[in-house]
Amino acid sequence: MVAAGPESIARGIIDSVAYMVLGSADVTGRPWTSPVWFAHEGYREFFWVSIPTSRHSRNIAARSDVSIVVFDSGVPVGEGQAVYMTGVAERLAGTELERGIAIFGQASHGQGTREWTIDVVLPPAPYRLYRATASEQWILAPEGHPDYDLPGDNRIPVSL
Repeated sequence: MVAAGPESIARGIIDSVAYMVLGSADVTGRPWTSPVWFAHEGYREFFWVSIPTSRHSRNIAARSDVSIVVFDSGVPVGEGQAVYMTGVAERLAGTELERGIAIFGQASHGQGTREWTIDVVLPPAPYRLYRATASEQWILAPEGHPDYDLPGDNRIPVSL
């Protein structure tokens, strides 16, 4: 059996997990993390719905830089793998909102959840649609990779 390459591992994680951990910071740099249900497009765009007054939404309004981790918390100890990302996030409007809610709505329908349509993310509704665009992505070096089990940071970049 051939071991999966780093990009294949990363895509498999993103495709199989429903929640990502979104890291944001307020204007003073104080960090905050939030688990959010997400949909993705092309493994670089990540969409979620939130209330604008939530802490992570306020942080994004003040400072768009974010970090993201997608991982399966149900795997046995020692078998965990994750996709680590940095990027920028924004609340969507206009044609990007229409495109994003179509992606998010299709994914939510496929998961059997409520139908998310544009009217649910426009005033006076309480929710808004957000997108993070990943600029860098990594996984931990898998077993067999030259960087596996080295001391220190053994993340390797992936190009998705």
